[in-house]
Amino acid sequence: MQHDSNKSNIKLVDIITGLDFQSEETSTYLNKETGEVFFIMSQAFNVVEEEDDSYISMYDLDEKQIETARDILKDEEGIKYIPLPSEFDVHEWEIMKNFCYSVEDDKKSRSLLKAIHGRGAFRCFKDSVSRFVMDDQWYDFRNLEIKKIAIEWCEENSIKYI
Repeated sequence: MQHDSNKSNIKLVDIITGLDFQSEETSTYLNKETGEVFFIMSQAFNVVEEEDDSYISMYDLDEKQIETARDILKDEEGIKYIPLPSEFDVHEWEIMKNFCYSVEDDKKSRSLLKAIHGRGAFRCFKDSVSRFVMDDQWYDFRNLEIKKIAIEWCEENSIKYI
């Protein structure tokens, strides 16, 4: 049975937020039936898969997270839930690099490009952005790039959004 994602109000802003908060410890899923985006800690999946309740108090997991993890694992065909792109699919470093090239001032552009190479690249880049008083410009650029990724993902997965 194929789900018509047009029946639910899947909000692009929720997809964007889900992409923004991906991490090694958290996976993000879209419930195609309700349009909800769920952040599930990897420990919730461990509780379900290993049937080990000791993780619940250790990681302060709530029952809703456990139940959602159980529901996601049962949905092997991906009929109800679909994972959002992971943090590795978003390529934050690539976004930073593209921002550097978008900066029209050559001196600033070169300095930013230098900042993204080597140890502590993310911190060095953000410090450079602040030093050049380009925080708003950087976040606007980054937000637009994340929005493009969200739209592309929705289109690839035939997800209609508002």
